[in-house]
Amino acid sequence: MDMEVQHGKDRLVASTSRAQDPVAAVAELVEGLDGCELAGGLLFCSHRYPRDDLARELGRSLPGVPLVGCTSAGELTDRGYDTDSLLLIGFPASSFSMAALRFDDLDHFDPQTAQGAIRQLVSGARLDHGAAGDLHQVALFFVDGLSHREELLTMTAQHALGDVQLIGGSSGDDLSFAETAVLHEGEFHSDAAVIALLTSRRPMHVFSASHYQPGPAKMVITQADPETRTVFEINAAPAAEEYRRLAGSPAETLDVHFFAAHPPMVRTGGQYHVRSIQSANPDGSLTFYCAIDNGVVLTIGEPVDRIAWLRELFGKVGARVGEIDHIIGFDCVLNRLDAEDRQISREISALYSEFNVLGFSTYGEQFLAAHMNQTFSGLAIGR
Repeated sequence: MDMEVQHGKDRLVASTSRAQDPVAAVAELVEGLDGCELAGGLLFCSHRYPRDDLARELGRSLPGVPLVGCTSAGELTDRGYDTDSLLLIGFPASSFSMAALRFDDLDHFDPQTAQGAIRQLVSGARLDHGAAGDLHQVALFFVDGLSHREELLTMTAQHALGDVQLIGGSSGDDLSFAETAVLHEGEFHSDAAVIALLTSRRPMHVFSASHYQPGPAKMVITQADPETRTVFEINAAPAAEEYRRLAGSPAETLDVHFFAAHPPMVRTGGQYHVRSIQSANPDGSLTFYCAIDNGVVLTIGEPVDRIAWLRELFGKVGARVGEIDHIIGFDCVLNRLDAEDRQISREISALYSEFNVLGFSTYGEQFLAAHMNQTFSGLAIGR
């Protein structure tokens, strides 16, 4: 048995299993909850688990506990960066409430209908809590990481949420790019998204940050297909070769490690944001994780000192919520690959453990109304 338990008065309870059999894994999760009554929970799982079996066992072992979450491209557990594991984060009923809704068939997503459902979710939660003050709400968002619909869904959701801030991540499958899924109402769903409204008197703060700064190399997208997020030409030259040339590594292979080390960045709203590349294609084009279009001007990002950057970030987060109970982290899978390549993953894992970061490695992060790439985003919950 391999599990980790963290609990205390009204604290979030977290349980991890690395057992390969779903029955054994869920049994360890339940044991790790130590009998805590939960308002709901988040579940992040390796794509290697058989989903139907896992969902069935969760429903049998945790009847009546609302669970939302998704498949991952790696997990953030008590070890920091982790793989092939199952993580459950529970919200104690003594200090939290949680309500969720799901959107299916994302190719035919109707923003107007969705906004009405989201507003109803928010108003229902507020009615349940009455007019009491000092109430904090956050919307946790999980979406199929292969849907290519994150931008529309995120903008739609945040608009309907009003002053309730949204934070979340795109589900993964360990860079297989075959099938990802979100968990809701006892089943895993592909081509779907889930919004979970978390309400508490506990201080909660959402954040998103990137440890890259813009470099001198500039490039303009001159031919692209926005629907498939594919770029065919950069600076009127074949996209893959021009990107590799501007990155200054003409002999290197264009793979996920290269993309992680040389992230394209775009300036929007006075700030630079990463627009990560998912794959280099046989025809010389590039497929992106985020929306991309003709005329977009990009620069290639350069890393800062990530360890110092993380310590500063956690200091700022702590200043907002006081003593940190846990941080639910949405960490781009490319951040993990880059940490491994730069041989700093052990130090980052130690920092995540020190500041009680739990979550998963994503195919993209959602923050307020934006779909992001190569960020470390999260929800910090104070004690």
